[in-house]
Amino acid sequence: MTREIWIIDDERTIRDSLSQTLDIEGFHSRAFSNAKDALENLNVTFEGVIVSDINMPQMDGMTFLSKALDVDPELSIVMLTGHGDISTAVSAMRQGAYDFLEKPFSTDTLLDVIKRGTDKRQLVMENRELKRQLETQSAPGPRILGNADSVKQLRRTIFYLKDQNGDVLLQGERGTGKELAARFIHDQGTRQDEPFVALKCRQVPEALIAMELFGSEQQAYASFPSYKNSKVAAAGKGTLFLDGIEALSLIVQEKLATLTESSERPRIIASTRLDLTNSVTQGHFSIRLFQNLAETTLIFPPLRDRSEDVVTLCQNFVRTTASRFGIAPPKLELEHKEKLLKHPWKGNVRELQAFAERWVLMGEQNLTTENGESNEKEHDSLAERILKVERAILFDALNRHNGMLKEVQIELGLARKTLYAKLKKHHLDKQNFKG
Repeated sequence: MTREIWIIDDERTIRDSLSQTLDIEGFHSRAFSNAKDALENLNVTFEGVIVSDINMPQMDGMTFLSKALDVDPELSIVMLTGHGDISTAVSAMRQGAYDFLEKPFSTDTLLDVIKRGTDKRQLVMENRELKRQLETQSAPGPRILGNADSVKQLRRTIFYLKDQNGDVLLQGERGTGKELAARFIHDQGTRQDEPFVALKCRQVPEALIAMELFGSEQQAYASFPSYKNSKVAAAGKGTLFLDGIEALSLIVQEKLATLTESSERPRIIASTRLDLTNSVTQGHFSIRLFQNLAETTLIFPPLRDRSEDVVTLCQNFVRTTASRFGIAPPKLELEHKEKLLKHPWKGNVRELQAFAERWVLMGEQNLTTENGESNEKEHDSLAERILKVERAILFDALNRHNGMLKEVQIELGLARKTLYAKLKKHHLDKQNFKG
């Protein structure tokens, strides 16, 4: 984004000259003939640089500087001074001006000061945004980060639902935060002292899913099952989280609908990547179960629909990962941010988090570009590249499963002994992924 440069000078020729120079160099300039008008338009969201003359009628530059810094003490303000006014310029620097330019000055000198001032202001704004995000993350509430209106509304609704007892349907693409929301609703709600039991419906074979949910085969298909030795029994009066509920067969869906209509049971929080309205219309999903669950439906927006959050989220993941491993975080330059915004993020926030973690732990040369091409070093051998990919896959799986090795085993299809050997080879400790 092109930052705006404000020019404040009572001489029109100077305003026009500076505006033309800045516009030619790719900046967006805005000129004011007096400091009072500029001050009325100024607020803490201003992201650019202000270039102000010192000697002006009505309100001089020093008065403007003082009042502007009252609005925001970290503004980048460059003062213009005539020959012989160096002492005034030094006083302005002491008062909080970013720099000063003595007339006449060259275009290169002006552009150098503007660029440095812009970089400084950008860093200030980024640090403020990171602080807001970290405060949001550490505050009580669902850790679904972002400032898009849809995300803010989602957080408010989730916070409300934690104190309710009704079943909930979470709808959204993979990696949008559905499981985070389910865990928050349970952990902070009225059932927090009861079990939270999760079942990933897509990972259990269709022939076994009924027994997983309802117990033995006889119990699973009985008219009034007792649910012994089942996920339902394990959840008790707590929460049963069914991830990927659309993968259940219609027979199991109907049995689950019966469960949702009983009183002594766990709270059901179900998630889906599909619009179940269409599935019901097509006869692929139980109308009764849909009606019982969909009374409270939360829609999780994909990352591509809230692009304003992409850079902020990446900065947060980079900083928290670096802090967790005690290493310096890489800096997001303009070229990085442009690539982040161009990438489709089909895996949504989960993909972005894995990307940030690989960047911190493996370096920029191992990242993937928006075209899906690897930035491998030319001298990396095939074996070295395979090792890096293997480590990234293990890291991602450990992160998503919170260090639960059994779940990592199932997902990656590895024997326990093989998994331990690979973790040791890549210096990955499951304890670093828990919590």
